[in-house]
Amino acid sequence: MLPSKLKNALPLESANSLVIQHGFEPHLVLYPLPEWQKFYSKIMALNEFNEEHRILQRNFMRSSGEVELDSAGRLLIPKSMQKYAQVDKDVTVIGVGNRIEIWNPTLYDQAIIKSSSQLSHMVAKHMGKDKADSSQMALF
Repeated sequence: MLPSKLKNALPLESANSLVIQHGFEPHLVLYPLPEWQKFYSKIMALNEFNEEHRILQRNFMRSSGEVELDSAGRLLIPKSMQKYAQVDKDVTVIGVGNRIEIWNPTLYDQAIIKSSSQLSHMVAKHMGKDKADSSQMALF
């Protein structure tokens, strides 16, 4: 069942229709249709005469499908996707910006960062300004 907070955050025009896809780690990703259409457009705009592009298109599309939420916010996850994500009765559902992730609770626990120093390092690496950048003027 999709938590009501996440269900209420879905765009009204596509609140009951979602696209489900394999995540890069063993989990599932749900996209509202407008978000999925952005990815779909980019993938399908790739050059079909380029072998690597064809492989990407084929693999991106083979692991996705449309699902409908019922009035209670439940969705039926295809068996092949359940197997891929190793999900059964208990799942962890999290909102991540423009998508919703569905995890096996044990695999989710293994995937998250537990060390605040490791998290701090990753944030600094990917979001902080590079202190070594000589174009930045240091005031202090």
